[in-house]
Amino acid sequence: MQPEPPKIPKRVTDFLNAKVKQYNQPSFIKDDPVSVPHLFTRKQDIEIAAFFAAVFAWGNRTTIINKSRQLMELMDNAPYQFCKDPGKQGLKRLEAFRHRTFNATDLLYFVEFFRYHYGRQASLETAFTQWGDTMEDRLTGFHHYFFSLEFAPHRTRKHIASPEKNSTCKRLNMFLRWMVRRDENGVDFGIWKKIAPGELIIPIDIHVARVARRFNLLQRNATDWQAAMELTACLKKLDKDDPVKYDFALFGLGVMEKMG
Repeated sequence: MQPEPPKIPKRVTDFLNAKVKQYNQPSFIKDDPVSVPHLFTRKQDIEIAAFFAAVFAWGNRTTIINKSRQLMELMDNAPYQFCKDPGKQGLKRLEAFRHRTFNATDLLYFVEFFRYHYGRQASLETAFTQWGDTMEDRLTGFHHYFFSLEFAPHRTRKHIASPEKNSTCKRLNMFLRWMVRRDENGVDFGIWKKIAPGELIIPIDIHVARVARRFNLLQRNATDWQAAMELTACLKKLDKDDPVKYDFALFGLGVMEKMG
């Protein structure tokens, strides 16, 4: 049971709206991992590039972008075609790839999952939407589906979060924000239509949580799935149809402006 969201003072609402406007701009793209899927125009290329960029998104943003771009180059800058038919030489090129704890074992399984999924579906959207009506159901279902191939490495499970583990699912929620949110500013893609922006969950990490607590938007001490749900419920009081637009404000304040 989530606590009743607190009443948010108008000055806080106005401040956060101003920060959303400040950061939700095309100029935000180049220094953010979202720049990687922006290299592409084909829907499936965008999905795959975005998924890898989101999964890699912990630590230094420059490193995340560089590693994601390096992987795209290893995939001949055509990730959809590569995953559908990588060939022996293509797979061999991936064997030396590393990003922090993400290694070739993980990467080769990701490629195999994409080969499997896109052999049956035209978009990655259905990998999330076929499991239920809530985001918790969808993220949990996706986790089970992603690791449903019989040779799924146990070590790779740490790279795909799930509400079942009480994870914030920050990177998956960020990926979903990119795919689902749509406005005129061009940062997020809005290429998925079966999930409404109002259903999204805020991507929360220690920086976002710290800022949220400072503004009394989050009461929970732990930064976990329940905190993500609590903060999202609070942000829905500001904009029920697009609560995760405030990711721009909270992220910008926490990471760019070091508030908290």
